[in-house]
Amino acid sequence: MTSVASSAGQIPGAFGLTSQAAAGLSIVVPVFNEAAGLPQLHRSLAEVARAMRQRWGLACEVVYVDDGSRDQSLATANALPADELDVQVVALSRNFGKEAALLAGLDFAQRGAVLFMDADGQHPPDLIETLVGHWLDDGYDVVFTAKAHRENESALRRLGVKAFYALINWGARQKIPEDAGDFRLLSPRAAAALRRLPERNRFFKGLASWIGFRQLRVDYEPAQRQHGRTTWNATTLIGLSIEGITSFSVAPLRIASLLGLVLAASALIFGVQMVFEALFYGVSVPGYPSVVVGLMVLGGVQLVMIGVMGEYIAKILSETKARPVYLVAEHSVKQANPAASTAPQTAQSVAE
Repeated sequence: MTSVASSAGQIPGAFGLTSQAAAGLSIVVPVFNEAAGLPQLHRSLAEVARAMRQRWGLACEVVYVDDGSRDQSLATANALPADELDVQVVALSRNFGKEAALLAGLDFAQRGAVLFMDADGQHPPDLIETLVGHWLDDGYDVVFTAKAHRENESALRRLGVKAFYALINWGARQKIPEDAGDFRLLSPRAAAALRRLPERNRFFKGLASWIGFRQLRVDYEPAQRQHGRTTWNATTLIGLSIEGITSFSVAPLRIASLLGLVLAASALIFGVQMVFEALFYGVSVPGYPSVVVGLMVLGGVQLVMIGVMGEYIAKILSETKARPVYLVAEHSVKQANPAASTAPQTAQSVAE
């Protein structure tokens, strides 16, 4: 079951259906240790591609981006047939992370529209046709999915998610929809806009929201993982949250400024109180314990704020170095047309 909610108002009818469908669709799938589930996922994608070709005349391709898998994911991806859709396999030189894999898929996508989904089976392929329908029939540029609920998650995790979105959206002109995931479709012009963003410290959810255009939310319930186990744990999720906040928001710096003002105001009030009590009531000024506590509080706050500033300075250093986001070790293409030949090649550098 899915439900739909618009974030850009009602869109009057479809427009340019023929030209939009002629642009085709690239399905980008980052892969990390998913060898066991890839064949079933590919069969499902082939069935969806066949249905969309019959309904809209939509040509499709799938771009598998192997992000340094340690199992047989790359070999499995290379062996997948191009029966109903073209197949690209991009093998990164090492594990660069999901954000880099998403960018690699975007860079290598040959069709106009681009759809991103995970390889673990939790993003249902059956939903792809619904997302494409909102693009082609209703004229939306960004169709993103979000979890319908988090009832099966712990209270601590739900609280953490609420805190994350509250912090990253605080003071932001363009809000990131809560619970939105990477499973989303970008129209040709939205995909072109995303390619123009030059930063290397990327937060895909934020960037896909920042570009604007006509956006639509589709709620869904993730399927259960069929193979393997997730590599995400509390530590990696916290790290991803910090990466996202420092890449996309200046809220921590603003909080640091506000905290400094609060501490300065508190110290001023406390100082005035001590002077007043000493002059009018003869109360002696508290000595050693109050000084030590004050220094420890101020020292701790300063170290925390220095750490926050350090995160942003590290981002500046990373951007200044201008290193490529990823490097490609292998790249192969299989055409769905039986007459076309498979064309493997080795990439020496990376499209940024």
